[in-house]
Amino acid sequence: MFDVLFGVVPFLFLLGLGWGVGTWRERSHLRALSAREKEFTDIRVSTIQTVPDPESVREAALVSGGVVIAADYFKTTAAQIRKLVGGEMGVIRTLVERAQREATLRLLAEARRMGATEVWNIRYETSSIRGADKYQAAASVELFVYGTAVVRQ
Repeated sequence: MFDVLFGVVPFLFLLGLGWGVGTWRERSHLRALSAREKEFTDIRVSTIQTVPDPESVREAALVSGGVVIAADYFKTTAAQIRKLVGGEMGVIRTLVERAQREATLRLLAEARRMGATEVWNIRYETSSIRGADKYQAAASVELFVYGTAVVRQ
């Protein structure tokens, strides 16, 4: 009985520790994203393909941002269990949301460096990244965003 107890307790402790640290890092990243997003409220962002009032455009350039974000092993395990029973995979939803926000912030930083006040025709591309062994890989997503940054006269 003690052998089982000494085998299970450390496993449960490490499982809880891993889950806790992963959750703390995720929440920390979300707080940092919120703070950084406030810095870019002056840049207009739109998915509209054509720039209104093109005569006033002094400069236009393609800007982009990309990111690869992975969930920790414990959240990946939770997502695999959710696949068995069905339902929304909150772990993956949060992963994609964080990737989208981070990539957009990187795009806006590039637009700011060129002096742009607007970014038009924003598009997102995603892909899933897996290791050689699909059963051991952590859930991860690559997200790439691009658009046309505009500087007005």
